[in-house]
Amino acid sequence: MAKVKKAFFCSNCGVESPKWMGRCSSCGEWNTFQEEVIKKEGPSGGRSFSGSPSASSRKPQLIHSVDTQSVDRITTRSVELDRVLGGGIVPGALMLIGGEPGIGKSTLMLQVVMQMRDQKILYISGEESDMQLSMRARRLGFEHDGCYILTETDTEAIFSHIGAMNPQIVVVDSIQTLTTPHLDSAAGSISQVRETAAEFQRFSKETGTPVFLIGHITKEGSLAGPKLLEHMVDTVLHFEGDHNQMYRILRAVKNRFGSTSELGIFEMRDHGLREVSNPSELLLSQRDEMISGVSVSASIEGMRPMLIETQALVTPAAYGTPQRSTTGFDLRRMNMLLAVLEKRCGFRIAAKDVFLNVTGGIRVDDPAIDLGVICAVLSSGEDIPLNEHICFAAEVGLTGEIRPVTRIEQRISEAAKLGFKEVFVSRHNLKGLEKKDFGIRVHPVTRIGQVFKMLFG
Repeated sequence: MAKVKKAFFCSNCGVESPKWMGRCSSCGEWNTFQEEVIKKEGPSGGRSFSGSPSASSRKPQLIHSVDTQSVDRITTRSVELDRVLGGGIVPGALMLIGGEPGIGKSTLMLQVVMQMRDQKILYISGEESDMQLSMRARRLGFEHDGCYILTETDTEAIFSHIGAMNPQIVVVDSIQTLTTPHLDSAAGSISQVRETAAEFQRFSKETGTPVFLIGHITKEGSLAGPKLLEHMVDTVLHFEGDHNQMYRILRAVKNRFGSTSELGIFEMRDHGLREVSNPSELLLSQRDEMISGVSVSASIEGMRPMLIETQALVTPAAYGTPQRSTTGFDLRRMNMLLAVLEKRCGFRIAAKDVFLNVTGGIRVDDPAIDLGVICAVLSSGEDIPLNEHICFAAEVGLTGEIRPVTRIEQRISEAAKLGFKEVFVSRHNLKGLEKKDFGIRVHPVTRIGQVFKMLFG
């Protein structure tokens, strides 16, 4: 008889404890420990994959002696996904994609693998049947003779099929549905998620086969399962968006082979996801009349410049206590900017409700939109519309000064390309730009009061 081991796992952070505890010593949450039965039938790390060297044959070697010249990234034929991954898929990489239910994670991965016609791909699904996967592939309108589907949840059977067909890319949908015979707990438990992910990690590293893992998220928005799952993988991608909006954003939270500041933008349609190559035109609303409280800022996401439209609404507080609400912008930063207007510039906003919205369902963390946010608030407070051909690209400091931002040339060029006539930037950003002609009038400013006089007189 195999020895049965019981352990307690925190459902919030995944830490293991030999006994039950009321409060988790790692994350501090109460009543989160759950008992799981672990049945050890042998060493879980003993599986060997065909074509991979055994652990005893591997020897230490100098880091500079490893040959990396012949390693080429695998293109996914999706410009947006390649941008987020840092230029394509690295052989042997383990990638985790998470998102809310129904946001389009499975659609994205199925669409991507159907486009990679030069690769032999195995799509493993523990949530859908063969018929459902085939129906969805036909709805997307793609045909790929090298894409195989497998509906299986047992990792031992999965690796048996992988060894028989030797795929070039593996997709698992989803990691919470898989079980390993080495453990006796239910599918989706912390121990099962951790062990099945570890098996795919060993497979990807030993064979050099890229593996995509699709994961569920909790109600708080974080990836379900132990926190160790995010540490094990090479890349963590979040597929996010509003169900009421047509746009979806793919954001890299962790990437060992590229930048984490890149994002990809997709548009959800009846026949799948469409890549958005120029998001500025889609994020800017089409206005037929001049309305107060609307401004446009030049932002940078990764290597891509984008123009972001900010809408503000300032009204007298109806219930005594002023309300502050933001969508797509940090609430604490907006409160800081309002305090700067109150203290340094003399605008009375403390007794007014302020609502701020970044259009398009996108969330922006770039400080370069600070000046645009302040101008939108002032425009709504004074009820004076801003000129629709004016753009902003500057950070605002606590003393009310206009601070410079990085890569100002790209921001100005993007604004000029989309037809804007004027742009407000920090005077400190003009070093080396005086002699360049961007086809747009550049206003160098140093204080918020100076901007207010130029816009509203």
